[in-house]
Order: sequence, then C-alpha cells, then structure tokens
Amino acid sequence: MIDYEILRVIWWLLLGVLLIGFAVMDGFDMGVAMLLPFSGRTDMERRIIINTVAPVWEGNQVWLILGAGAIFAAWPLVYAAVFSGMYIALFLALLGLIVRPVSFKFRSKMTHPYWRSSFDGALCISSFVPALIFGVAIGNTLQGVPFHFDESLRVFYTGTFWGLLNPYSIICGLVSVAMMMMHGGVYLMLKSNDSHILRRTTSLVYGAIIVMLILFTLNGYLTLNTVKGFHIIDAVHNGVSNPLLKKVTTAVGAWDTNYRLYPLLWGVPFAAYMFALLTAICVRMHKLGIAFITSGLCIASIIATVGVSIFPFILPSTTHLSSSLTVWDASSSKATLTVMLIATLIFVPIVIAYTSWVYRVLRGKVTAASVDENHSSY
Repeated sequence: MIDYEILRVIWWLLLGVLLIGFAVMDGFDMGVAMLLPFSGRTDMERRIIINTVAPVWEGNQVWLILGAGAIFAAWPLVYAAVFSGMYIALFLALLGLIVRPVSFKFRSKMTHPYWRSSFDGALCISSFVPALIFGVAIGNTLQGVPFHFDESLRVFYTGTFWGLLNPYSIICGLVSVAMMMMHGGVYLMLKSNDSHILRRTTSLVYGAIIVMLILFTLNGYLTLNTVKGFHIIDAVHNGVSNPLLKKVTTAVGAWDTNYRLYPLLWGVPFAAYMFALLTAICVRMHKLGIAFITSGLCIASIIATVGVSIFPFILPSTTHLSSSLTVWDASSSKATLTVMLIATLIFVPIVIAYTSWVYRVLRGKVTAASVDENHSSY
C-alpha cells in the first residue's frame, strides 16, 4: 500500500497533469475559434478553419471532465470552496462551453452571411470567455480567495464576483488567452494549406507569443514583488483532512520560497520562455509539427510554474489564513485516493491511446476541395 502522504502528492501531480492536458488539448481548439474572425475573411476560409477542429473538439473536452472529476473526488474541500466562491465566474465559463457546440452545429444550417457571421462571433467569444476565466481563477488562487470554514468545515465565501476581476487576475487571464491563441494558431497552420489563412495566422501567432511573454514576465514580477504569498508556520501532520489544524502567515514574495529552497526549480519558468522562443523559430522555419509540440510544452511549463510556486497550497484563504487548503489537509480519504489511482492508471492510458489513434486517422490538411466534397463538413 502507498503511504497516505505520498498518495496526496501523487494526486497533486495528477491534478496538474489533467489541467495541462485540458489546456493543451482543448486549448488549441479554443485558440482556433478565437482566431476564426481574424484568420478567415471569406466564408470558405472560415469553413476551412472550423473543419480543422470540427472532428476533435468534442473529444478534447474529455480532459475538462477528467479534471473537474478529479477535483471533486480527490479534493472535495477545494471543489466546495471554488464553486462557492467562483460560482458566477464558473457559470459564465460553463455558458461559453455550452454556446461553443451550438455555434459549431448551427453555423452550417443556413447560408445567409449574417447568420454565419453571428455564429462565427459567438464561437470566438464562447472560446475567449472560458480561456479568460480559467486564467482569472489562477490569478485569484495566487492572491488568495476570501473564504473560510467553520468548526464543522462548512465553507463560507465572503467576496464578490467583481472582486475576482482585479488587475492582477486579469493579467493572468490574458496570459491564458494568449497562450491558447498561440497554440491554436500553430495547430491551424499545421492543418491548413490556404496561403491567406497561413499568412494571417503566422502574424497572429507571433503576436500571441510576444503578448504572452510580456504578460508572463509582468505577472512574475508582480507575484514576487507585490502579491502576498502564503507560508505554513505550524501544522499538525496526523493524516486528517482538516485545514484548521495549522497556522499560516502571509508576506510579499513568499511564493518564491520553493525556488529559494530548490534553485533548480527556476528551470520551470525558464522553460516557458525557451519553448515559446522555439515555437516562434519553428514557425519561421515551417517546422509546424515541432512547433505544435513546443507550444504545448510552453503551456505545460506556465501551468507547472504556478504549481511549483504555491506548493503545498492548493487554494489559499485571505479571510481566515488557517482555512487555506493544502496538499496535506484537503484531500479525500486514503481509500478513495487509492481506488481512484487504480482507475486512473487503467483509464487514462486508454484515453491517450484512442486519442492518439483518432489524430492519426484524421491526419492531413484541410482544403477547400475536401470541405466541398465532404457532406458532413461544417
């Protein structure tokens, strides 16, 4: 049997893997949708763009379901606190995820330009909103969320929806948008051979990389110099998932504690810059398959940077510091984590296997001729 504390760390790592899987797999089709009004000007160009992701976008959302399910089952206190405090924001993200499939399906039902342009706009906005909100949620996590637990571990949220939309969290949200636009742009270039689409998308990818790196740097500066990080000063390690059994303090720059203790961890944010630059170089050299891999690794590095910075915290609290949720006091029972780990080791490889097979079957370029010939195309 695996030790309880090790199980908790494993599930913290698995949560990161699932979030990265969602950002990389569902991120590129969100990025393509956000680029739709800018990369495609004519109806045929936009049909080509939509059909690059049409066969796979539904399957990519499996990673969102896996991530949400993992939080619910492995970290129930985190799930309760997040949905209590960020309910309206998450509802807006969910609304976007509902509008997306409607836009995909309804766009092709009529040929009127106004009808199609309306759903093109809806598809763009419904992808932009979730990408922004997920980044805003990360920004608020880094700053701490105003919630607390009472003695019976009932959660109470004392903030407001508008309080979530502060400048720092919006910067984090825009980093999320930019990295998904970069990733989606690279995928679009990989799947299309239309010269007009490629020319416009290339410029947009370069722009997204520049904006992402500038905002990521600004975010790092603010995190280390203005944002109050959290630090555990006393904790009871008895295996009980009770966040009230510890003492926490805050201080500006506390989120660099892990980097000071283990300097090699600076390689994680450095990797984000390296992979972003490699993506730009590969796009310039038309090595688009490699560019797609490096852009995915860039996204993984950015998400890993957040995880490394806040460990062992998962969701800090600003109103009652001891209510902050950590890897050590917010998980489900040992039996639950064990059963879930076994299920994960069985089913995640299956998901990866069938996803790889689908992408292999659907490999190749989307052209105007293939869109016209295929009656099931959008």
